[in-house]
Amino acid sequence: MTEHVNTGFERGTDGPKVILAGVDGSESSLRAAAYAAGLARRQNALLALVYVQPVMPAGASMGAPVGDATGEIAQELVAEIRESAERLRGIYEVRWQFHTFRGDPYAGLVSAAEELTADAVVVGASEQAGHRFVGSVAVRLVKAGKWPVTVVP
Repeated sequence: MTEHVNTGFERGTDGPKVILAGVDGSESSLRAAAYAAGLARRQNALLALVYVQPVMPAGASMGAPVGDATGEIAQELVAEIRESAERLRGIYEVRWQFHTFRGDPYAGLVSAAEELTADAVVVGASEQAGHRFVGSVAVRLVKAGKWPVTVVP
């Protein structure tokens, strides 16, 4: 007879508690955030909105302050998300948090999902032509097989 040992955290057993949505300001990522907000509301889960600030190799920016630019994008996203949340207050009563991680989008979302113990990940479909077939962040997340992944067009 096999005895089951409870190891503590088990994803997906009582429905999601944390739904992570990757946002980068693109239309598809904002649709993904809206979709994830609806899931979070219906499941009474926390919506974790994650922006991954790209890290440029030294010298690649040719002197441009990349950190400042991506920091401004993060601030603009927070403002846009807050504005949307205020507009939808009462319609979408959703608990949400905004997080910024640094790195390439895939590694940043994986780190975020692990750190926040996400039960599900929602991302927008890549809007870059070459990524429609191979190499997109969404495909890599699905292949990682650690979380249910929803890709929103």
